[in-house]
Amino acid sequence: MESLSMLFEGFSLALSGWNIFFCLLGVTIGMLVGVMPGLGPTAGTAMLIPLTFGMDPMSAIIMLAGIYYGAMYGGTITAVLINTPGEAASVITALDGYQMAKQGRAGVALGVSAIGSFVGGTIAVLGLAFIGPPLAKLALRFGPPEFFALMMLGLLMVVGLMGKSLIRGIIAAVFGLILSLIGMDPVSGTTRFTFGQLDLLNGLDFVAIAMGLFGISEILMNVENKLKEEKPHAVKGMFPSQKEVRPTMKAIGRGTGLGFLLGLIPGTNAVIASIMSYSMEKKLAKDPSRFGKGAIEGVAGPETANNAYSGAALIPLFTLGLPSSPTVAVILGAFILHGLTPGPVLFQSNPSFVWGVIASMFIGNILLLIMNLPLANIWAKIATVPYKLLFPIILIISVLGCYSVNNSLWDVGVMIVFGILGYLMKKLDIPIAAVVLTFVLGNQIESSLLQSLAMSDGSLMIFISRPISGFLIILALLILTFSIISMVKSKRDILVSDVEM
Repeated sequence: MESLSMLFEGFSLALSGWNIFFCLLGVTIGMLVGVMPGLGPTAGTAMLIPLTFGMDPMSAIIMLAGIYYGAMYGGTITAVLINTPGEAASVITALDGYQMAKQGRAGVALGVSAIGSFVGGTIAVLGLAFIGPPLAKLALRFGPPEFFALMMLGLLMVVGLMGKSLIRGIIAAVFGLILSLIGMDPVSGTTRFTFGQLDLLNGLDFVAIAMGLFGISEILMNVENKLKEEKPHAVKGMFPSQKEVRPTMKAIGRGTGLGFLLGLIPGTNAVIASIMSYSMEKKLAKDPSRFGKGAIEGVAGPETANNAYSGAALIPLFTLGLPSSPTVAVILGAFILHGLTPGPVLFQSNPSFVWGVIASMFIGNILLLIMNLPLANIWAKIATVPYKLLFPIILIISVLGCYSVNNSLWDVGVMIVFGILGYLMKKLDIPIAAVVLTFVLGNQIESSLLQSLAMSDGSLMIFISRPISGFLIILALLILTFSIISMVKSKRDILVSDVEM
């Protein structure tokens, strides 16, 4: 009941003043980001952080969260109408969604996607509202050793689940940790890795790194790939036939549950949720051969799963201060930039902020449902803007946004360098997300480690002797061992197949 009363109070805050405007602005920009192939929620959120400077923290996070889950909605439109997914999670939707469009059922595919996205997103936010507070209270029992163990568990899960190579994942994670060490030591105050450069005394700017790794690198990749441009299919009729209602609702229900559970696990992402949902629907179908030819469950399940994932991924952020996906890591950076520390204390120290943001997500999902159905044709036309015009505009906005953060050309240079670096990392299949996650968490990991060692007079046994931290460390080591075994097994299978050939 306490959560319910706080949620109603949150609605009064989310609907007041500028907050409702920034919620609408966020989901609209999110839709636009999702519709534009090659951007996606992570790059879009990173590039638009500079817009939030000078804003009230609640309005800023409401807008950035709106961009995040709005982009998940928007990516579906181009996937269905022109077979060009706006973001990675919509690739699976395109398999059956585009086939439905070719059959003259584009409206049905988009209608089912919008309803599934609304149901999945809304239930995930309900989970945040009612699971978040008790989880935050449990996390209040955590000391520095427990937080260190928890963050190490999250990082190892990220490294193990992102990219095709464990070694590349570890390289990316270590690189991110090294970047986080640049600047002044939090305990002694001595400078590290500054090489006499005054601009590095306060470390590297998160916005510049995020905009470079995600935004600039994505532009370079898309210019190289020369994305195709297609004429969108017409949208007619938005609802499934009577015989399709039951299987569609079952797929939405399963997608919601699966996406929600995966959102709670650090290191997963919306793509994994979509793929697993699609596989599950295909296995449960009476006629699996329909999939890939316009099966409505192949649209409803994955779309619901990726939006349920997006909402659930915010639960570890709000309750534990742990980002479970690349976009959430960017949002965590925005929290820190606005002087907020997400985690269990946030529910007690700033409850109005927490509940205002949660309530805004309910409102945002309703706004997206309204915007998604009648305006699909308009959004699809935006996606046909020539890329030779689109990408220079995005690049100019990125440079201006990065410069405006600190009025520093140094930051613009950092963004460009990391943009080129991100492009090379993508070519080499080195997971960029692991770099950003470890960079964001680096200072917290270092502080927790130093505090823990101070408590134990330098003994590492403190991480094993305490039950919660000991359990988390053992779990992290098991995940690392499993990842190594999986990597060795996959390499062995490749060698065997090469020998047989």
